Amino acid sequence: MLNQIKLFFEQHMALPPVQSDEQNLHIACAALLIEMMHIDDELQYEEQQTIVARLEELFSLTREQTSALLELAEQQRNAATDYFQFTHLINREFSSEQKIQLIEALWRVAYADEKLCMYEEHMVRKVADLLHVSHLDYIMAKNRVKAELA
Repeated sequence: MLNQIKLFFEQHMALPPVQSDEQNLHIACAALLIEMMHIDDELQYEEQQTIVARLEELFSLTREQTSALLELAEQQRNAATDYFQFTHLINREFSSEQKIQLIEALWRVAYADEKLCMYEEHMVRKVADLLHVSHLDYIMAKNRVKAELA
């Protein structure tokens, strides 16, 4: 009987595996990119493909690793109440250049469906503020992405 109780607790009450800071950082970035895709309530294939490409490029991931990352990030995004839990880790770990790359990635997702809604622009501005990215760098990132897509 005691063994059955112990087995029950081991199976149902086990702590989830601990993730490394690097994994948490990847999840934070992916969650922000997924949130950008959802912010206008119109999920587009182009946005999904842009997210996959950006994550593979930013973190040198395989397609399988990216798929697993997106699943974890979607769970975290659904449980989140604000962006701070993601940007806090990014602020701690990313350089200024990496933060700007993330802002560019957000712009790429926003422009992937070839239309920018006010909610997308607001989200990029909010994330840039939370990441302490200057307004000049925010605008320059936007202009670089627009120029590449034109």
